[in-house]
Amino acid sequence: MQIGYIRVSKSDGSQVLDLQQDSLIEAGVNPKGIYKDLASGRHDERSGLRACLKALQPGNTLVVWKLDRLGRDLKHLINTVDDLNKQGVGFKVLAGAGAQIDTTTANGRLIFGIFAAMAEFEAEIIRERTMAGLAAARSRGRLGGRPRKMTIETLKMAMSAMADPETRASEVASRLGITTTTLYSYVNGDGSAKELGQQLLDGSLTSAPQRAVAASLGS
Repeated sequence: MQIGYIRVSKSDGSQVLDLQQDSLIEAGVNPKGIYKDLASGRHDERSGLRACLKALQPGNTLVVWKLDRLGRDLKHLINTVDDLNKQGVGFKVLAGAGAQIDTTTANGRLIFGIFAAMAEFEAEIIRERTMAGLAAARSRGRLGGRPRKMTIETLKMAMSAMADPETRASEVASRLGITTTTLYSYVNGDGSAKELGQQLLDGSLTSAPQRAVAASLGS
């Protein structure tokens, strides 16, 4: 049995699900077995996807229009499909770069294996570059004494490092010469900028009250 999942990023009517839904139905997916989300792929909590994954049973195949409809990034996609494989659930992509992926066939499993290997390689390269960048940033800062305040350069380094789920916040803060409290004041655990961090990136952290908040957090 095939179960479908479709998604668009916006719920304001500027994006519609029709193309994805028609493609899945044409591929043999029952319209009643198609789950939907109107949410950004970066959102972990997608009610449609959660219901879809819960409905899947061993022997089923999850069908999506394109790879980016399912995962928020390549690592998340690989982990999700790996979990499906462990449950005896297949995965099939209809269009785009991953159109040859169908884990119910030998060739499809081979193609997905290549994607997984590339994702692991890419993650390792990013990790090495991030650690090297953090070390370089640390070498240009002060060793000891009061931690320095958050700068745009430091913030970008922090965001890049925190985007890797295997990176520890305490290590990132230490390498950048800031406190963990300061780090989490500007950056979320997934590497995205918090309100204060976005203000710094936008150059809007300029008013006296904002400077005072930043100084209290970064000093």
